[in-house]
Amino acid sequence: MHYIGQNRPTRQQRRSEQRKPEKSSMPQDDRPPLAFRLLEPALMEALESVLRGSWGRTCWCMYPRLRAKEFEALPGSGPLGPRRRAAMTELARAAPAPGLVAFEGDEAVGWAAVAPRPAFARVCASRATPAVDAVPVWAIPCVTVRKTARGRGVAVALVRAAAAFAFECGAPAVEAYPRAGEARTGADNAYFGTEPLFRRAGFRTVRGPLEGLPRNWAPRVAMRLDAPGKEEDA
Repeated sequence: MHYIGQNRPTRQQRRSEQRKPEKSSMPQDDRPPLAFRLLEPALMEALESVLRGSWGRTCWCMYPRLRAKEFEALPGSGPLGPRRRAAMTELARAAPAPGLVAFEGDEAVGWAAVAPRPAFARVCASRATPAVDAVPVWAIPCVTVRKTARGRGVAVALVRAAAAFAFECGAPAVEAYPRAGEARTGADNAYFGTEPLFRRAGFRTVRGPLEGLPRNWAPRVAMRLDAPGKEEDA
């Protein structure tokens, strides 16, 4: 098993948090500590349990990686969902892993995709998310948390763990392209994450929403987190 850090508060910190109102009826200390595993083929069932009930169930997080025609015409026969799953399984066989699965004990509770930005063809091609500059950044284009695990910091911890993995792989910085603004949105519209989420994870805004885009497009900001020791060069 490959675990990537633990970004949840310490037990002492969690005890102090118990004085605050809890959204869950389960005491926080009774939850297993949050851990992160790099996606591998053996974890595809765990990933499916996270994506179930959302658009990700048929997307399999291939949407950011493929242009429109490729996304709708993957090799093979039969429904597209299984073909996209097969494509993600192949990515999971290679290094670096295409993302991280968050676990509470044996239960998979979240997923974050992370890779060098060029791996995400749709992100690179979109007029809403052009490159900010020439820095060879990694990107986090998808963050998903199971409904039963929301509201207790799993998404923030996932983003931090994904960034830490990218830095371990040599990334000078990690970017995200969340919907601009503070307004809440449905889970199927928030897979890119939200501005407040990435701000809480330590990212800063490096570019605001671009002008001249179709009105029905979601306005997106570019946010960045520099690798430790790189802030002075930013």
